[in-house]
Amino acid sequence: MSTTDQDAALQVDALNTAGCYRVFVDTISGSLDQRPELTKLLDQLRPGDTLVVWRLDRLGRSIRHLIDQLAGLQDKGIGFKSLQETIDTTSPGGRLVFHVFAALAEFERDLVRERTNAGLAAARARGRTGGRPPRLSSQQATAAR
Repeated sequence: MSTTDQDAALQVDALNTAGCYRVFVDTISGSLDQRPELTKLLDQLRPGDTLVVWRLDRLGRSIRHLIDQLAGLQDKGIGFKSLQETIDTTSPGGRLVFHVFAALAEFERDLVRERTNAGLAAARARGRTGGRPPRLSSQQATAAR
């Protein structure tokens, strides 16, 4: 859940109906780095297990974070299911959806890198140099040397 004032019953009921053995509820925003229940859950997963979430945004803060989480699960032999998006990485179709998401995230990273490099090149062409301004003037630097 994103906030403590939300009712987890809908999500917990859906997870129980899906046959989940244990349900973990975090009442901390998914945008935070420290999520104690998620950490506890990830520590308890073993190869052959399947992590089930009510919705994708319950697991990851961003598409990149979500892809990283899913890749980590896949590397450990742990399946993943999202009930609302009907994604199931234990099936061939679910793995295809996961790989499409991963490819889109990589494409987005490449575009950001390309735009950043183009902006830096344009700034250099206009005579701008990168980095922070020097703390000392050239006279102060000479005196210090």
